[in-house]
Amino acid sequence: MIWWLWLIIVIVALIVIMFIYYYNRFVVLDNRIDNSLAQIDVQLKKRADLVPALVKVVQGYAKHEKQIMTEVTRARTLLVSGKSIPDRIKAGDKLQAALGRIFAIAENYPQLKANENFLQLQQELSAIEDKVAYARQFYNDSVLYLENASQQFPGVIFFKLYGRQSKEYLKIPQSSKEMPEIDL
Repeated sequence: MIWWLWLIIVIVALIVIMFIYYYNRFVVLDNRIDNSLAQIDVQLKKRADLVPALVKVVQGYAKHEKQIMTEVTRARTLLVSGKSIPDRIKAGDKLQAALGRIFAIAENYPQLKANENFLQLQQELSAIEDKVAYARQFYNDSVLYLENASQQFPGVIFFKLYGRQSKEYLKIPQSSKEMPEIDL
């Protein structure tokens, strides 16, 4: 008769352990996703902080390129004033596109391309872009882990039981997917 009691205790203990394990697993995955979003935000802020210096350097050489300078400044303002991280990520994509046009303009100004401040800012922005790309990859990987855990048995039961929500992947903006036009 005692062995039945022990069997029931072991079964109850296993069930409790499963509940605790899956709860903790989903908490860790959610926290990892939140952390990776915060890391993206930090890198976007660093990039935004470099933009005024870059604009000053470029304006000194390319005074008649006011439209692109206005575009860069507007994109930076959207990035800094974004209310949510997804909004700031979208603004960061716009800023990146505008910065790409600044670097294209720099090709027409050999003195600007040789300017030490410009080169340093360009290198810093490039390093930040690498960090943003890594942080986005880490975010998407974390979302993948959450998706896998929430769709595999028995995780799917606990995911629904705890009322957890799926997260969305960060996607590349459509404009970045399009093939650039090349004039020969």
